[in-house]
Amino acid sequence: MAQISEPLRSSHKRAGFSCGNEMLDNYLHKQANQDIKRKLAACFVLNDIETNLLKGYYTLSNAGIPFDLLPSTIQKKLSLSYSSIPATLLGRLAIDKRFQGNGIGKLLLIDALKRSHDISKSIASFVVIVDPIDKPAENFYAQYGFIKLPDSGKMFLPMRTVSQLFG
Repeated sequence: MAQISEPLRSSHKRAGFSCGNEMLDNYLHKQANQDIKRKLAACFVLNDIETNLLKGYYTLSNAGIPFDLLPSTIQKKLSLSYSSIPATLLGRLAIDKRFQGNGIGKLLLIDALKRSHDISKSIASFVVIVDPIDKPAENFYAQYGFIKLPDSGKMFLPMRTVSQLFG
């Protein structure tokens, strides 16, 4: 499967992007370039070829999960010598209002998981984690198999599960 997104560039038209969440809109408009330059996040966009409008975006970063936050069924499979487990953070995922309801969120999630899977072959990542912004976002991730971390608002999907999608 080829990637459908591309890295955010200065030539992308961000000003008109509006997903309905001011924090996610402002991130793309004002902060994404700084995060990219500082190596805090990588931002990937889906650009509409006909209109040159951004349909959506997501960010990926390296992260870690404290060992004791993982469910005991997973802890039992890991060495106790780890205090933190390597992870890929899907930090933001947003779809412009003009394109919502067309399955683009699912496409971008699959794209992000594929990118996370590919990079995990070079840099270890045990899980993909998300921190849903609200209940609808939590429900979105849950329908794709993400599991709530105990005592945390975060959710995760084991890289082993992601690998089964992409072989």
